[in-house]
Amino acid sequence: MHDYSNTTALVTGASKGLGEAYAHELARRGANLVLVARSAGALHTLAERIQAAHHVSVHVIAADLSDRRSPQAVVDELKRLGLEVDLLVNNAGLGAVGPFLSRPLEPNLQSVEVNVAALMGLVHLVGAGMLERGRGGIINVASTAAFQPMPYQASYAATKAFVLSFTEALTEELRGTGLRVMAAHPGATDTGFFSGTTASMDPKADTPASVAANTLDDFARGRSVSYPGRACNRAATWASRLLPRGTVAGITGGLNRRAGFQDVSDVSSATS
Repeated sequence: MHDYSNTTALVTGASKGLGEAYAHELARRGANLVLVARSAGALHTLAERIQAAHHVSVHVIAADLSDRRSPQAVVDELKRLGLEVDLLVNNAGLGAVGPFLSRPLEPNLQSVEVNVAALMGLVHLVGAGMLERGRGGIINVASTAAFQPMPYQASYAATKAFVLSFTEALTEELRGTGLRVMAAHPGATDTGFFSGTTASMDPKADTPASVAANTLDDFARGRSVSYPGRACNRAATWASRLLPRGTVAGITGGLNRRAGFQDVSDVSSATS
């Protein structure tokens, strides 16, 4: 286990799923925490559990990251609390599933706000302080979906492709500054990602706890990229580098059709 003692880590999307796993794992390794998500109640409950189990400091900031003003609001609250962030874990993410033109637009737009705009805003605002201090770290949670177009998850894969490219560029920009940036690319992970829809997660999905632990191990080793899931997840990204893009889109489209994503509906409408 790589130690994160004497570190203050900010985790977005911390109230459930992979974000909650990152929070627990960081606390287990000695980090003090700032937990960010929409639900203040869920965050406070999680904070109490973590403090009781690990005896670390935990602060809660309730923020809706689909609001363009939220990154500045988070940073303003950090200043009010007198906190400096040593490690930013941009984990919060949303994704729409189903045929783009026949499904609601709003979830797609929200995924762009959370996965792209909020992530970029927090990197800029929190990262500026790290750069000035000459130390710090940023983990941007992308996905193996970043490496290819994904029919029936078109906007989600596109947002993660942004995170991939953005993080790779920053890694080079910041070389030698004392501020390190890493992209994490988990594959299917057993979270509530498809909640509210009839889509279901791959039964072979990785556990959030294992993904969180592997991500933090890779960052502690000084890596600029992490594939924290099963080895086959990383191997699946190679096709997009070897095959024509149209061929890759056809392959991923076929996989998602077999998963039934072309017929996805919202749970409320499916059961009404």
